[in-house]
This record gives sequence, C-alpha cells and structure tokens, in this order.
Amino acid sequence: MNQVELQQKTLLLLLTAVSLAFLWVVWPFMGAVFWGTVLAILFAPLNRRMLVLLRRRRTLAALASLLVCLVGVGIPLALITTALLRQGALLYASVQSRQIDFGNYFEGIVNGLPTWALDMLDRVGLGDVAAIQARLSEGALEASRFIATNALNLGQNTFEFVISLGVMLYLLFFLLRDGSRLAARVERAIPLSSEDRSELLRKFATVIRATVKGNVVMAATQGLLGGVMFWFLGIPSALLWGVLMALLSMLPAVGAAVLWGPIAIYFLFTGAIWKGVTLILFGIFVIGIVDNILRPLLVGKDTKMPDYLVLISTLGGIAIFGLNGFVIGPVIAAMFLATWDLFGSDQTGAAGRTDLDNR
Repeated sequence: MNQVELQQKTLLLLLTAVSLAFLWVVWPFMGAVFWGTVLAILFAPLNRRMLVLLRRRRTLAALASLLVCLVGVGIPLALITTALLRQGALLYASVQSRQIDFGNYFEGIVNGLPTWALDMLDRVGLGDVAAIQARLSEGALEASRFIATNALNLGQNTFEFVISLGVMLYLLFFLLRDGSRLAARVERAIPLSSEDRSELLRKFATVIRATVKGNVVMAATQGLLGGVMFWFLGIPSALLWGVLMALLSMLPAVGAAVLWGPIAIYFLFTGAIWKGVTLILFGIFVIGIVDNILRPLLVGKDTKMPDYLVLISTLGGIAIFGLNGFVIGPVIAAMFLATWDLFGSDQTGAAGRTDLDNR
C-alpha cells in the first residue's frame, strides 16, 4: 500500500467516524432537522421569488418565507390540534361513561344479520356475542385511555416540543437563506459524475415535494370531505374522525375506506339505510375519486413510482420511522430506483464502449 492509498483510506475512516459521531449528537433533534430540511425544500421556490422581490437580500427573503410558513402552516395546524385535543377528551369521556359503547354497536350489527350469517359466525367461533361485545367495550376503553394518556404526556412534554420547534424554525431560516450554497457543496462532495450528482439531487428534491405536497393535499381534501359528511350524518366528534380519515388517506389502495366502510356497514345493519347508502356512495364517488385523481397527479406522476411501491414504502417507512416515515419511506424507494437506473445506464455505457474497443 503506497502513501496516497493510506491517506485516502485514513481520510475515509475518519470521515465515517466523525459522521457517525455527528449523527449521534444531533439524533435527539433528528425530527426537527428532518422537517426543517423538508420545509426548506418545499418553500425553496417561494424563497426564490422573495429574493427577486427583495432585490437579492437573502436574509430578508428567508425571514419573509419563514413568516409565510408560520402563518400558512403553523397557525392552522395549531388551531386544528387544539380542537382535536378537545374532541378527543370529549370522546374519551363518552367512552368512559358508556355513552359511546362499541360493544353495543357490534350487537346492533349482529341483530341485523340474517340467520345464515349468524350460523356462519357460530361455525367460525364468533357466535358468543356477549363475550365479543365485552371485549370490544373493554378494548375501546383501553384505546381511549391510551389516547388520553398520550395527550397528557404531550402536555407534559411541551417544553421539549417547544425546543424542537425552535430548532426546526432556526434551521429552516438558515436553510432558506443558504440552502443553494449548501446544496452545491453537497453535490460537489458526492464522488460521482456531475450528471449523476445532479440527477440524484433532483430526484431527492422532487420526491420530497411530491410526497409531502401530494399527501398533505390529498389528506386535507379527504379529511375535510369526510369530516363534513360525518357531521351531516350526525356522527359525534366529526373533526376527530375527519383527521383520522386524513391520516388513513396517506396509505395507497386502502386509505380512508378503512374508516368510512365499517361505519357505513353499521348504518346498514342497524336500519339507518339512507345514512349507510349515502356514506357508501359518497365514499366511492367523491372520496374515492379524489384519491384516484389526486394521488397519480401529485405523487405518482412526479415520483414515477408504481402505486404498489408507494404503498409498501409508505407502510414500511411508518413502521420504522413513525409518522415521519410517510416521507422517508417513499424517498428511500425513489432513491433506490434512481440509483439502480444510474447503475444500469453506466453498465450499458461501459458495455457499449467495450464493444467499440473490440471492433
């Protein structure tokens, strides 16, 4: 091993060690760093317009973009969260006082079943309605208690949340102001050709924009439509169910139907036929169409990923990284495809050059 190779390997080892150490240091605020980066990518076009309006004064442009982010995203999100916590507390109180009893809901569905369906339930071991009813009631109580406990923990961890929010906003300001320079430095540091570097970074930014914008727009639209329909049908805590529907709508293929489907079935089996039919028609022809139109336009079109890959990567990302995974999962999948595309094109180019040399 000559001196140059030794220096290169030593530098690579040192780079790996300090990178892992840096990751370990910032890990407690990794969520804040991640969302600061995501928001910087999303608001980069706005920041470029602000630069033009403010005559290339980068600090003022970054402050103006940050203010727009706070007013357009932060305040509405805070208001929705406050109302959501209030409705969650009311739902917990209703479940605890048995005003809402999922066991009774199940009994209502069973009472509406025909005889052949009841016989089938008996054959598969689900004929003991009283036992299932008790388990459902206890499970609903435990779930509501879990939600209430986590809401209490959220209040107790307000200081930690404020610190993370401050770190995210502070980082977001500097990323908006100096993001183009940082991106150029990162691009130069990647040991690939200039075309491959540009393609990877472009793909990374495109997937983040498409995933966040697509999922947020789709979730907000379906959650709003579902919440309004639930309110119209007289379902309690319509805002809470609308937000839950918005979260479920981020999952391709299944989506919000996981929520409105069982509710519609309950209406049908308990005699509220018009409510059940209305909810089914609304879910299929309004919420379903929104999902089928917006998702390909906002997510699949830009990421150029098939729906099954979006679904698997989203579910896997959420399972590993929590709520952040709905962005991280598709980004990793898109970078996986982009890297293999680059590798395939390089291999094809190398094979072509070899054929020319042999001639």
